[in-house]
Amino acid sequence: MSGELWLWALCALLPALWLLSFLRTDSDLTLLWAAWLGRRPEQVLTGMVVWVTGASSGIGEELALQLSKLGVSLVLSARRVQELERVKRRCLENGNIKEKDILVLPLDLADRSSHGMATKAVLQEFGRVDILVNNGGKAHCSFAVDTNLDVFKVLLEVNYLGTVSLTKCVLPHMMKRRQGKIVIINSLGGIIPIPLTSAYNASKHALRGFLDTLQTELFNYPGITMSTICPGLVHSNIFQNSFTSEITETLGKKAGDLSKMETSRCARLILISMANDLKEVWIAQQPHLFKTYVWQYVPIRDWIFSRKTWKKVIEGYNIEMDDKLHKGLRE
Repeated sequence: MSGELWLWALCALLPALWLLSFLRTDSDLTLLWAAWLGRRPEQVLTGMVVWVTGASSGIGEELALQLSKLGVSLVLSARRVQELERVKRRCLENGNIKEKDILVLPLDLADRSSHGMATKAVLQEFGRVDILVNNGGKAHCSFAVDTNLDVFKVLLEVNYLGTVSLTKCVLPHMMKRRQGKIVIINSLGGIIPIPLTSAYNASKHALRGFLDTLQTELFNYPGITMSTICPGLVHSNIFQNSFTSEITETLGKKAGDLSKMETSRCARLILISMANDLKEVWIAQQPHLFKTYVWQYVPIRDWIFSRKTWKKVIEGYNIEMDDKLHKGLRE
């Protein structure tokens, strides 16, 4: 009898220990497994040609820095040339590459007519594109009812259409070689609703649908892989550079007491997902990661995420609520 009790106790203990371990993680289970037992970026990515958009700051800058240490050939793209040159200097000073291994290529995702020429410039410089990291984008922070439609238009133009356009320019080259990796830095906002980011979330949902569908169409090209990376809150300037309800105004301040991941940790997990060809990964500190699992898999999610939960999120962004328009949120 005592043996049976020990067995039952062990069966109860193991799930409890697993749950406690999960509540301390900052990535989904697939990525967690790859980080423990999968291929190392140092083993897979070295020597590749990697094109990173949005490389002038935040996740894009950190990705460029960590990639430079792997000995890749880098293409750095964004609108701000001076910031790209600064990132290039950091890569040369701290990385394992030389001047000839980095191409600074200014790029505006909203200017879709320039994407074909930019792709030709990369191919002329390095002869191929092994990995395209679509990281560039914009955000906003405002109530949907207050947000000018111009904000929705700009975010869809940049985040969605700009990324689709550049991907379509690079894709024929990859199909010709029958190999390549297309990575889209999406967001947890492309999976779960986040108050104050309706236009941003809509663009991220669109990107998720585009990449999932594109993967199904490339069934004859198993060497071309797609990865959707969904980070939560990360230390960067995206929040303070976000639009408000108008495209003529930016927020100009950082979020309040919201738990954020270090950019270096986020970039490392992205590289691991790239090295292991993971289709979709979630990267976030707790409790945001746990909330994502609940929203995705628990049928009673609407009861769990009560109005008070969303109100707490909004208050974390330090956005003033209009008493007349949002009286209901204060009740």
